[in-house]
Amino acid sequence: MNNEILNFIQDNSPDGGFLQSEYWRKFQEAVGRKIYGLSETDENGELIAHANIITHRLPVAGDYFYVPRGPVVKISNFQFSIFKPLEKFLNDLFDLAQKNNIGWIRIEPNSEEELNLIRESLPGGIIMKKSAVDVQPREILILDIAKSEEELLARMKQKTRYNIRLAEKRGVRVSPVNSDQRSVMKKFLELVKITSKRDKITAHPENYYRKMFETIPSEILKLYIAEYQGKTIVANLVLFFGKTATYLHGASDNIHRDVMAPHLLQWQAIKDAKISGYMKYDLGGVKTEKISNFKFKISNSWSGITKFKTGFAPETKSVQFPGCYDIVLNPVKYNLYRILQRIKRII
Repeated sequence: MNNEILNFIQDNSPDGGFLQSEYWRKFQEAVGRKIYGLSETDENGELIAHANIITHRLPVAGDYFYVPRGPVVKISNFQFSIFKPLEKFLNDLFDLAQKNNIGWIRIEPNSEEELNLIRESLPGGIIMKKSAVDVQPREILILDIAKSEEELLARMKQKTRYNIRLAEKRGVRVSPVNSDQRSVMKKFLELVKITSKRDKITAHPENYYRKMFETIPSEILKLYIAEYQGKTIVANLVLFFGKTATYLHGASDNIHRDVMAPHLLQWQAIKDAKISGYMKYDLGGVKTEKISNFKFKISNSWSGITKFKTGFAPETKSVQFPGCYDIVLNPVKYNLYRILQRIKRII
């Protein structure tokens, strides 16, 4: 991936664009998925669209393409309804799908504007439907960390500040660590299993995380741990890419939850990102309900994690995404997939 494409995805992605980067592409290849890259320029040779495309394989319904947080589109190039460059991009995408016997293409536009632009650029006979599931969170919380540490602390909820100080007072130690150490990796994977069982979520396989550390450079993917009384009780994966640091995954033990280690661990990552010159810190997915300007009510689902994250910036407006949409190329395969998904949910 050349610098032009790298700058393009960073400039036109609300979350910094890591999922469209060469690093995520190489990682997906390492876990066995076939990856394609597709870009389009306008008549002046300026980039107007880019997509890293991941092939997913299903046992009965067949293969489909997934474009995480993309395609990335430069909206300003389409202010005067000039759709032809994007039409060419989509036609190239459909040709690639046809050559690979793809049933549908799952896209994840970065805004409603992008979604509408793609919808209006589809050729006749091609339909697009809202996906039954969203892969990435439809709502994320991004902090502006250009502010001073004092101002960031002042803008937190009082309880969040209290918990950070409590963890410090209790002697919780937090730091980024070298994931090459076998003991560190073993403990992280143990915490992932504990968290998965406790929170009733399906965790990635161990090899998924191992490949992540093998393929993504250590200066970009960092493992943060919190230790208490000689034991590692919390671990976070944090990405440092472009101008944005992103909290990717977290895992914690069932013991010593009263020492509030996750609060201090996040705060340390935020401070490190700030010191290193990053402008934003992406806390990841939340689910809130807006009740007035800059006032939000936490919805029933994701209540715990949303309450935790919004404590760091209760007055920050979350970033909203349209979610996943499926461009249907083979209606028979796609309808079979939807039927199988409904049966799976019932079972």
